[in-house]
Amino acid sequence: MQIRTIKQVLVLAVTVMLSNVVHAQNISEIAKSDPLIISGAVGTQNTYRYSSVGNGYSSPLSNTIYANLNISIYGFNMPFSLFYSNDNLDFNYPQITFNLTPRYKNWTGHIGQSSMQMSNYVMNMSFNGFGIEYNSDKLRAGVFYGRLRNAINGDPTDPYARTPQYKRMGWGFKIGYGSGQNYIDLYMLRAYDCLSSIDEVWHSKVNAQENIVVGVKGQVTPFKWLSLTANAATSVFNTDKTMADVPVKTDFDKVFDVKYSSLMRFAGDVSANLMLPGVTANISYRMVQPDYTSLGTYYMTNNYHSLGITLGTTLFNKITLSGTFSGQEDNLSNEQMFTTCGYIYGANATMRLGNNFNIGANYNGYLQTQRDGTVKVNDSTKIHRMMQSFSITPSYAFETELLGHSLSLSLNYTENKDLNDFATGESDVKTKALGLSYNMDVKPIETDFTLTYSHQESEGFNSLYKSDVASLGVSRSFLKEKNLNFSASMSMCYNEIVRQSKSLSLGCDMSASYTHKKAHVFSASANINKYGDVNITEVRGSLDCTDITVSLNYAYTFTLLAIKSKANKMKNEE
Repeated sequence: MQIRTIKQVLVLAVTVMLSNVVHAQNISEIAKSDPLIISGAVGTQNTYRYSSVGNGYSSPLSNTIYANLNISIYGFNMPFSLFYSNDNLDFNYPQITFNLTPRYKNWTGHIGQSSMQMSNYVMNMSFNGFGIEYNSDKLRAGVFYGRLRNAINGDPTDPYARTPQYKRMGWGFKIGYGSGQNYIDLYMLRAYDCLSSIDEVWHSKVNAQENIVVGVKGQVTPFKWLSLTANAATSVFNTDKTMADVPVKTDFDKVFDVKYSSLMRFAGDVSANLMLPGVTANISYRMVQPDYTSLGTYYMTNNYHSLGITLGTTLFNKITLSGTFSGQEDNLSNEQMFTTCGYIYGANATMRLGNNFNIGANYNGYLQTQRDGTVKVNDSTKIHRMMQSFSITPSYAFETELLGHSLSLSLNYTENKDLNDFATGESDVKTKALGLSYNMDVKPIETDFTLTYSHQESEGFNSLYKSDVASLGVSRSFLKEKNLNFSASMSMCYNEIVRQSKSLSLGCDMSASYTHKKAHVFSASANINKYGDVNITEVRGSLDCTDITVSLNYAYTFTLLAIKSKANKMKNEE
């Protein structure tokens, strides 16, 4: 929201301060909270930019002034902020939200905008209403009622009106028993759209929906080395709640009207965990039927099933090995034109030699393919693609009385390839990358020096891209309290598209900051960058472009008034 005059800002500030605004707060903590804390921050940021190619993409001089104020009354926070930048003024005040979460022993209440943990197949969104939970060592239960989403009711005569949506209400409960390695939890959600929440004109264009979801989640541990988990849910979903009821009546109609638009779908997963001496393993299976929907979830992919396996072990207390494989297939309904299959696989190894040397190796791959659905796959357009990457990362570190050294190297190879028999290779890409980093800590002068270099080559269809980046940096803290910090770096970047273009960039960065009494922070930074086309031609062949940026900043944090509680006063005195 933009305000053009200071008078308007002050009027809004007074109006909000007089309003009864409550921000999210746990009411059980009120007695422990401070009665009144007024704190804030003010500051300014000023940046000058110059470019020899022109300043069309940004203003040459940017000045910003900001002020933040927070009023805390027994833990209820009301934040205000004022932001001024280049003749633009923004004023933000506390949004009117309400959330109380009172707690007493094993009981927890929910009032206002809140959430309650349930199965991910049943509900993962917040609600605005009321709820209560009970949690003991083994027994847990909860129930809620509230609004799941607001209505969007645009003007039907407006050609640019937003897509309308119904207000959605819901209620549900959960109950469970057990803890740790053996437990079972039951969940239920009833959600429905309110027809009267949007203009009747929209009813024929947007269907009102409703559903009921029942879920179960549990785990059993028959042996110390084996645990089994399951999480499943069934949803009965009306895609259009205005349609007529089916003529056959059942006991189910007492809680949900089965209509001609009703669908019943299932989603769930199971897994087994093995913890044998020196070896860990997990195998899992998931299935989400086509059109599975819960109105208590934001979004859920459906119409697929997947199988995954992971293994891990440690050898000689120095070598760690792990591997993973998972496969996924869609089109469970056999109604799609094609069935898509995807496979993800990987392996990882790390080795530690002494206290100084470590090396890691990693491989990841992905394979995607298609097969027949309702239509026979065309071999010339069939999706059959493979992506894989391999990396090695050794590192070495050691210290002497005067110096500390650390050296790391990274090698990476990535390939993206179309495996279709008729592929021409136009979308294939191979990338090789090398990275080197060296850091030296000079202890007598408490100064760090850092040297980095990276090289990358990407080869595509009739093209080759090369990039080299190198930098040298130094940083140091000064004064007894180390509250004066300085850093500087020089860098070079060379880019080349073979037989097409070459460019070079040289840069220098410097920054300094000073903190006074932990409340005042002064900082300054400067950057200069020379760059250009370095093709040896008659037109251009030099670094004839320059960018310069200088920034001066200041920030001050303060507490205007602090009325502490007795408990917090005693903590501060201690």
